[in-house]
Amino acid sequence: MNYQNVSFIAAYGRASQLPPSKRMEIAFAGRSNVGKSSLINKLLGRKALARVSAVPGKTATINFYDLDKTIHLVDLPGYGYAKVAKSEKDRWAELIEGYLNDEQRDIALVVLLVDMRHPATRLDVDMVNYLIETERPFLVVLTKADKLNKKEREERLSAIADELPCGEELTILPFSSQTGEGVDVLRGILEELSAPEEISRDEE
Repeated sequence: MNYQNVSFIAAYGRASQLPPSKRMEIAFAGRSNVGKSSLINKLLGRKALARVSAVPGKTATINFYDLDKTIHLVDLPGYGYAKVAKSEKDRWAELIEGYLNDEQRDIALVVLLVDMRHPATRLDVDMVNYLIETERPFLVVLTKADKLNKKEREERLSAIADELPCGEELTILPFSSQTGEGVDVLRGILEELSAPEEISRDEE
């Protein structure tokens, strides 16, 4: 897969605006300021395709990116930021839930980002429970792994399995947008998921 062949498609502020899926979708979810934009940029080898904001909660839309005309990457709004009006929080919730609840969407995987430095929050736990209940395939990516030393990493890896529902059974991947740790593994997962799509595309 050519990670240089990527482009921004569109941003949507309401679930009612979302067009039907045109390709397999990989969605990225997580709390505000967890590092979603940084992860997407690192994954794609770009510096500023996904906008990195210094202000938590700034991403208030669902952003779609096309990767090599094979899959769509979907950047969901960050959840859990306190310093916004309730009406705005409700809009974000409607947007995220509207996307994830649409059974017609071709969502191949949800990549749930959790800050490795801190215990999983109630909202992280709620999201895992939701994904399990709705049977959405997902994996947990622990961001900012480079901020911890070896002992701290081992402690957090052990703890996160207890903090999240079914933690021992989850796929958990440490990731760093600074060092590139986890990039190759995540790319491998995307390529494995997109392989059948590649075949069908070639046959068209």
